[in-house]
Amino acid sequence: MRMIRETFGALLALARLGCRGALNRRNRYWQWRRETAFGPFAVTPGQRRRAVLDYGRWVFRMRRFR
Repeated sequence: MRMIRETFGALLALARLGCRGALNRRNRYWQWRRETAFGPFAVTPGQRRRAVLDYGRWVFRMRRFR
């Protein structure tokens, strides 16, 4: 149950981030983030999705601490 709540919260957190204009992944900040997060290594789309969802879960947990 906790994992489902965190996953739903992660999706909401990612949607909130997207609504704030972060969906433009071609800007300089997101290019830098992608390079620092994954480095020069090839990352499969599935690994990238899991990493983004993990980040969304982390954001959800941090917002709950407020």
